[in-house]
Amino acid sequence: MPSEAVVHVVDDDQAVRQSLSFLLASDGLPVRLHESASAFLDNVQDSSVGCVITDVRMPGIDGIEFIRRLKARGFTPPVIVMTGHADVPLAVEAMKEGAIDFIEKPFDDDLFLAAVRAALKRQEKHVQEDAQTIEVRARVQSLSERESQVLEGLVAGKANKVIAYDLGISPRTVEIYRANVMSKMKAASLSDLVRMALLAGVRAGGAV
Repeated sequence: MPSEAVVHVVDDDQAVRQSLSFLLASDGLPVRLHESASAFLDNVQDSSVGCVITDVRMPGIDGIEFIRRLKARGFTPPVIVMTGHADVPLAVEAMKEGAIDFIEKPFDDDLFLAAVRAALKRQEKHVQEDAQTIEVRARVQSLSERESQVLEGLVAGKANKVIAYDLGISPRTVEIYRANVMSKMKAASLSDLVRMALLAGVRAGGAV
């Protein structure tokens, strides 16, 4: 896991916080502890969150409201909810709000660590996908107007001669633009180019 993937434990019970801190640290995971959802919301402003583990029942802002406030901030790390057996309906509600998993207390240490690892892997993939999207969009922005028009034609599945007719240029000129587009987009194949274009939001009628 990347070094910045911090596991945040949010629980009003100090004994629980310390126990989970020890367990996570023993598995080599960076941990930050928060005594309440408010403390997390007040102190965590960056994107160095690998995942959040929160109790569903807490004074003040409970686990469900906590998830809602994270979403309202556009802050969407994977959230694992801890719950007592009697509170499973609350945990289900939390999942409807966006939690990715819930664990019933008392839980097995290995099961808990596996859930955290899965959450961190999910977040790492999400971060990588975001970075890839930004990079691909930058490549699209580097295209000239005519290159962009040719790309839109390719995304629409049009043949070179059809794109040429639509743009009022020769098929040979379309081939040149197409080669430029492939080069600038760093595409290995037409399917690779189309995949990247769709990722960047390019549609047949133009860029979104």
